[in-house]
Amino acid sequence: MWELTFKESNPEWKKWDAPYYPHTAISYEKFLERRNSIVDQEDYWAIEADGELIGMVSYYWEHEPSLWLEMGILIYEPTYWSGGYGTKALQMWIEHLFDTMPLVRVGLTTWSGNERMIRVAEKLGMTMEARIRKVRYWEGVYYDSIRMGILREEWEAQVN
Repeated sequence: MWELTFKESNPEWKKWDAPYYPHTAISYEKFLERRNSIVDQEDYWAIEADGELIGMVSYYWEHEPSLWLEMGILIYEPTYWSGGYGTKALQMWIEHLFDTMPLVRVGLTTWSGNERMIRVAEKLGMTMEARIRKVRYWEGVYYDSIRMGILREEWEAQVN
């Protein structure tokens, strides 16, 4: 995980994962100090393919008292991009979240420059719920923030 996430200061995956937020490489020793907050957590799971770690799914509470949960995904290795791995992982993650929590909705937030993420969300039945225009600035261009979500009843209707 350290090699995929923190070894490089400018990894390829960061161009798609909110590149407007800075990414900092950390030493392996620093990673080991933080590993207990990353490894074996209920809100942060690994994605494995062909016997190797290729990414992760996660969730965070936008507002836990009202059960407003947002999720995320990262596929680190470009060789696994556009191969259906992200779609399958998010499908399984959404199913897990609805199965294990009393959620009414699962959402994700991305940026308009990440067209693949938007397509994956649409493929999974998510609806674009908000477009906040020109709030993500990167490399001299303004992008929109995109909020997408799916309600439990929508998820269950398409699964059954």
